[in-house]
Amino acid sequence: MIRSVGESDPETARAALRGLVTYERAPRPPRRQSRPIAAQVGPATLRDFGGDGPPAVLVPSLINPPGVLDLDEEVSLARAVAGMGRRALLLDWGAARERSVLDIGGHVSELLIPLLSAVEEPAALAGYCLGGTMAVAAANLTSVESVATIAAPWRFSGYPSAARSSVGELWRAAEQAAASFNLLPMEVLQAAFWSLDPKRTVAKFARLSKLDPASADARRFVVLEDWANEGEPLPLAAARELIEDFFGRDLSGKGEWLVGGQAVNDALQVPLIHFTAAQDRITPGASAGHGQKVEIDAGHVGMVVGSARHRLHETLRGFLAPCR
Repeated sequence: MIRSVGESDPETARAALRGLVTYERAPRPPRRQSRPIAAQVGPATLRDFGGDGPPAVLVPSLINPPGVLDLDEEVSLARAVAGMGRRALLLDWGAARERSVLDIGGHVSELLIPLLSAVEEPAALAGYCLGGTMAVAAANLTSVESVATIAAPWRFSGYPSAARSSVGELWRAAEQAAASFNLLPMEVLQAAFWSLDPKRTVAKFARLSKLDPASADARRFVVLEDWANEGEPLPLAAARELIEDFFGRDLSGKGEWLVGGQAVNDALQVPLIHFTAAQDRITPGASAGHGQKVEIDAGHVGMVVGSARHRLHETLRGFLAPCR
């Protein structure tokens, strides 16, 4: 990607290479201490972030670790929700090999819904990326108080056709190898994300080269980039459903997605809000489900960890306010 950008913009390409060296050599902070487990079903757990009031369950994507929702002391959606008159519970899906037979719907019916039952009272759900898709599905099948989705796709026909075709091509190239492991390596998905906007990927490393390596911005870049490049692989069944049934056939958008044998849709009978990001290349706003939408001027990750998070927190606080 850097070579391609360098053909027309050699200065940015050189800066990106310097940024890559900075990233590679940067010291890593110690791992954040795990929060107490409030409930567990199989490999999946709910981590308790405290807070008083009715529960709010944060549902992360299956594709990257849940740590983006608790990146550091200053940038933590989980800790922010704990200060919104809610008991904040962050879901961790656990080891992929312990859920390798589950498709995305199976993660909802076999893990998410039993965890919600363990909470013992209807919770508000806040789902990020694919976690928002799964939160909407769960709200079809069990009692919840409300649902907020954050950069979450539901209508995959809202993706540009070129992006959907690219994902399909990637799957055809990787399917045979993934089948031998019964898992789709996260690196394959990361390559797909890069391909959506390669110039943006190169530019972010070019920007890193201009930051003071000791600055908070540079340290957070390293933590965030490590998060984006690590995590559990995607169970093969979940990868197949995501790529063939969602990107390929838009079953969720058509109301034909079956979860636990029941068709689920985005016409919920509880309060529902979708937060979309104006600069999102991974989940374009056009892919969000029906219902109230709030657009935030940020990218897919920046709306959660960047300065735009303040608007997200402010609006989410009003939506999650107990006794609304």
